[in-house]
Amino acid sequence: MSEVNATVPTQGSPDDQAPRTFTQDEVNAIVGKRLAEEKGKYADYETLKAKATKYDEAEEASKSELQKATERANALEAELGEMKKAESVRQIREKVSQETGVPIGLLSCDTEEACTEQAKSILAFAQPNSYPKVKDGGEAKQTSDGKTRDQFADWFAAAVNH
Repeated sequence: MSEVNATVPTQGSPDDQAPRTFTQDEVNAIVGKRLAEEKGKYADYETLKAKATKYDEAEEASKSELQKATERANALEAELGEMKKAESVRQIREKVSQETGVPIGLLSCDTEEACTEQAKSILAFAQPNSYPKVKDGGEAKQTSDGKTRDQFADWFAAAVNH
């Protein structure tokens, strides 16, 4: 075996003791012992790593479940808000319809004031002040034999000549 000149510091004064020399086997034994001690510290590393991985996976799974639940809750809240608004609009239109007599299907506004104005406009349009004007005064012209075919022919001839 080869010898290694390794000196080990000793306690006391350097004059009291001479430096000690170790053989390669002794150095290997010392280094091996230190390595074994260090490996012992991390002997359960793989087990801890596996546990940490499982924990991360479980946390991720629960996180995604939580996110899914949160998204579903948000969607339901939005749907509930839309339903409340639609019910409110329906009640407004029903009230204005009952007050004015305008069919609820003709009202399209979202506020009571706007629906009332719309209903007034519809009522004003539905009750014209006069009948439409007819070009010939609304009187039927009689031909000599009174047949509809002859009346149409006379009307067509008059329309084309004018």
